[in-house]
Amino acid sequence: MKSRTGRKPPPRLVARFVAISWRDLAVTFGPILLVSAAAIWLAVRLIQPAPPNTLTMSAGPKGSTFWNAAEKYKAILARNNITLNVLESEGSAQNLQRLADPKSSVDVAFVQDGLASKVPGGLVSLGSVAYVPLVVFYHGPVASRLSQFEGQRIAIGAEGSGTRELALTLLKANGIEPGGATKLLPLSGDDAARELVAGKIDVAILAGDSAQPPVMGRLSRMPGIRFFDFVQADAYARRFPYLTAITIPMGAFDFGRNLPAAPLHFIAPTAELVARDSLHPALSDLLIEAAKEVHGRSTLLQRAGEFPAPRAQDFPISADAARYYKSGKSFLYRVLPFWVASLADRLVVLLVPIIVVLIPGLRIVPSLYAWRVKSRIYRWYGSLIALERAAMADNSPTERRALIRQLDKIEESVNGMKMPLAYAEQFYVLREHIGFVRARLSGTREAPDANVGAEEEQAEESAGTAEAPEGGSNDAGTAGTAGTEASHANESGSNETGERTH
Repeated sequence: MKSRTGRKPPPRLVARFVAISWRDLAVTFGPILLVSAAAIWLAVRLIQPAPPNTLTMSAGPKGSTFWNAAEKYKAILARNNITLNVLESEGSAQNLQRLADPKSSVDVAFVQDGLASKVPGGLVSLGSVAYVPLVVFYHGPVASRLSQFEGQRIAIGAEGSGTRELALTLLKANGIEPGGATKLLPLSGDDAARELVAGKIDVAILAGDSAQPPVMGRLSRMPGIRFFDFVQADAYARRFPYLTAITIPMGAFDFGRNLPAAPLHFIAPTAELVARDSLHPALSDLLIEAAKEVHGRSTLLQRAGEFPAPRAQDFPISADAARYYKSGKSFLYRVLPFWVASLADRLVVLLVPIIVVLIPGLRIVPSLYAWRVKSRIYRWYGSLIALERAAMADNSPTERRALIRQLDKIEESVNGMKMPLAYAEQFYVLREHIGFVRARLSGTREAPDANVGAEEEQAEESAGTAEAPEGGSNDAGTAGTAGTEASHANESGSNETGERTH
């Protein structure tokens, strides 16, 4: 809207000042918040869930060594509010079958080494927990090799038992196989011992509970029954890596009668605590701790602390078990109760993205916010510099008025900005620089001084007595400063005088 003098009124200041620019803050903080949220989401996806409070173990025949061991595990895990369901089984072969079955609910089991011709996938070992001694008792003259029993009646264990599998492997290595002259009978344990004492069989191969030191001592006292001395025990251990050569010292069964009268040698596979690879790490630690308490004491067959041990035989040692054997429980589980430590362990994982991403991001938010706000001011300086350079050239009045119109648009845009109060100083500095460029365009070197009012009145009087050609006074009025109006008014008067003279 033009005034009654025909000049465009100076630009009106409509800038808004606010305490904080929420839009700039959102644009600045938003990406950091999104990256942090993505990092936390990824951590939640990767974090281990809370350990289950129920486990199922396949042990062995009820009343057997491994059944009794499983019952002790159950009592130990109950201290940490973990329920262990113990399942009865026929032995290691069935335990392995249950673990290999995806539909089975069994999480962990005792498995004798040497049974798995092909190790099922998805199973890992938490360590070896005990020796499973294999001993041979027989009638007749002294024998030093298993091949000397060819053609005799041999009890090799029940169908599907670990004893039978191991016995067949050892006999085959000595040239004795089913279907030959040797009669292989499916007898095991007490039945085999009873038949041997009765003379109905010639050789009894016993393992596991049937070959424990009390049983060996009792059979050694029987007249006519000999204990087979595995003089080739070291060779068997080399040939079959899952076997260990064990020596029973002289007099270990009976000091008074000095039984045995000489050191005895035999071989033994180890039993492993096998679990699914999905077993929670915290439960893995608890099971190994229970194994230490149950299997770690000294016996006739082992030294104190020998078991559990990370002996990889048929199954690979799990990463969690390897970590435990190397460095023990984590710090949180050492100093806190189990369930509290489990919760804290998961919270620590959530803190990682917060510490790594969110906190550093929050530290740079103020700088990014300041840069974004100031950039709205600084982006006008390129245009101002271009106008100032143009003002220093020898411009025609028309070109100068075009430059002034460009400056008017810049000033109008600046005056309509929304700025935080903290940056009001930069805002007014920009307006001062706009005034400086306007003074250059108006033909002066400095901004208008305190005599602006007097110059404006003089410019209005000149404009009232003569009409400037090509609307010069109107263009000058749009400049918004008194010095510019006076300059253009004088220019209009000079042009008019020149025309009349001409």
